[in-house]
Amino acid sequence: MESWLGLDNKVIIVTGGSAGIGCNIVKCLIENNALVVNFDLKSTDQIKQKNYYFYKVDVSKKNEVDQQVAHVFQKFGRIDGLVNNAGIALPGMLINPDNTGKYELTEELFDRTISVNQKSVFLMSQAVARKMAIKHSGVIINMSTESAMGGSIGQGFYVGTKGAINSMTCTWAKELGKYNIRVLGVAPGIMEETDLRSECYEETLAFIRGISLEELREGYIKASSIPLGRAGKLMEVAEVVAFYLSEHASYLSGIITNIAGGKSRG
Repeated sequence: MESWLGLDNKVIIVTGGSAGIGCNIVKCLIENNALVVNFDLKSTDQIKQKNYYFYKVDVSKKNEVDQQVAHVFQKFGRIDGLVNNAGIALPGMLINPDNTGKYELTEELFDRTISVNQKSVFLMSQAVARKMAIKHSGVIINMSTESAMGGSIGQGFYVGTKGAINSMTCTWAKELGKYNIRVLGVAPGIMEETDLRSECYEETLAFIRGISLEELREGYIKASSIPLGRAGKLMEVAEVVAFYLSEHASYLSGIITNIAGGKSRG
């Protein structure tokens, strides 16, 4: 049956599609009959459909990105969409007043976060946009976060890279419009648990925010700061991404959309 979104046989690359939001985006696109290519370091056993393809790629390395994007273009003859979803969240505080250095941000954390969250978006977007320009058509979606506008305690590097991505999104929408390439940002707020929210991640955030681990976890569940009164579902993000990739959103470009249940900062 043909997809109401008209994504049938559209070739779409999703980075970091093996887990979390990325995996839900892949599943949603597959259900809408797109040909989905997952660029990730690890495959997933959750997806086995015939319109799914896995390419092992470190999206922070230019040679791997260029080579694998070329392979996709050679195989299918086009690339219709790109979802820059791959990302890491490594929490830490700028300074720890007890002078132990524990939980402080480091140069190593900075370099890792920039490489995965920001550099990969540049490398992937440039490689794919070159192919899209040939066909004079395409959509690039960059995954951001609702907290990029107003900051988030203990997540300076993470929200910093997402703020940069927001600016790149708006800039590239202006640059690529003449090639009929749309560029959009999707910014989830507090969502149901993913692999990013590890025990170490939660312990670090709880310490920095001066609350117990139980209070931190309770905040996710109660979601008192969210007008809709609940955390978001991963598939709710995926469905917006799928819509933006479709021709139903053909006049949307250069915007960042919060998917945060009414919660906003900045």
